[in-house]
Amino acid sequence: MNLTPKQLKILQLIRDWRVRRGYSPTMQELADEIGVSKVTVFEHVEALIKKNALVREPNKARSLSIADGVAVPDESRPMRFPLVGKIAAGHPIERVANEDEIDLADMLGQDALSAASTFALKVEGDSMRDEGILDGDYILVERTQTAANGERVVALLPDGSTTLKTFFKEDDHIRLQPANPNFEPIRVRYCQVQGVVKGVVRRYGR
Repeated sequence: MNLTPKQLKILQLIRDWRVRRGYSPTMQELADEIGVSKVTVFEHVEALIKKNALVREPNKARSLSIADGVAVPDESRPMRFPLVGKIAAGHPIERVANEDEIDLADMLGQDALSAASTFALKVEGDSMRDEGILDGDYILVERTQTAANGERVVALLPDGSTTLKTFFKEDDHIRLQPANPNFEPIRVRYCQVQGVVKGVVRRYGR
């Protein structure tokens, strides 16, 4: 797919906003992020839609999303994943904006994983310790909006905070279950699944 540097940046920003906040940025917010006019951003977005890289829901604000099967450029290197922030594995916390990445090829010296549709988060807290997910670990998360009971998910809560827990859909609510007896389950009528945990990376020493 032949994209300009500005178009690549717009894809990355939309991906990161949807992970952190559950919705896409406005045209003005995109313009502010990349330092161009709103009109210029609109032209880039329309071009990305025509190239089938972006999808927009008609008559709905903040509805831009990456098209199915499209990998954002910083997801295309094997073993290298965009590190989009930190995730609470304790009491929910507000997500922290972060432009960085985690390169497992550098950390592990291997080249065996596909990074398409995968991002990384650094864990803060120990509510998932009995699942082997500890404070300071990195989790590899596959972007998806659905989860099966028993899967470890990154969930966006109604109050805007994001947390890492095990997902259970029950009769009239969703239970987000910690794996540490010192923490109570989080019960909500609705949450937005941001992704499902596919792996955990732990680094010892330097």
